[in-house]
Amino acid sequence: MGVMANPFYLDLGFSKQEIAAVSKIFGFFMSIAGAGVGGLLVVRFGVMRPLLAGAVLVALTNLLFALLAHLPPDTGLLAVVISADNLSGGMAGAAFIAYLSSLTNTAYTATQYALFSSLMTLPAKFLGGFSGLIVDHQGYLLFFVYASAIGLPAIFMVLWLMRSLDPARLPVATEPLIRDRT
Repeated sequence: MGVMANPFYLDLGFSKQEIAAVSKIFGFFMSIAGAGVGGLLVVRFGVMRPLLAGAVLVALTNLLFALLAHLPPDTGLLAVVISADNLSGGMAGAAFIAYLSSLTNTAYTATQYALFSSLMTLPAKFLGGFSGLIVDHQGYLLFFVYASAIGLPAIFMVLWLMRSLDPARLPVATEPLIRDRT
């Protein structure tokens, strides 16, 4: 979805100044907040539940873009949609980084993490190249529904991992977020 964001905003009729104010400035802070929330959730609940929540929220925010494509341009709604998208993206990113980190062997952490993080972005980069064709043939509304549906395999994979792996092997938080001082 990322490569189509700015063309989408422009096609809706937003000015470049409105787009910059909402997506680049406000959206940046929401991404940082989302990463912080994601990190806190990983510490509190372990990796898998925040990973699932992040995957679900990212898919749902793509549906918010579909709603934005269906309604007349509104800067307030644009801010809400971009905020939700960046917040959920930050959350999902923090949880996914924690998950990838849990998969690495301490003897080969740098190499394995570099490989995993490169593989993580490959499908999105590949599919993103076709996004303009999809928009041209189907329109923005169906494109964002499609972008949301692409998140379903990730959601199902996390659910499968949560159910099929031994709970002792699942990555969990090692320290409570707040220690009991009594």
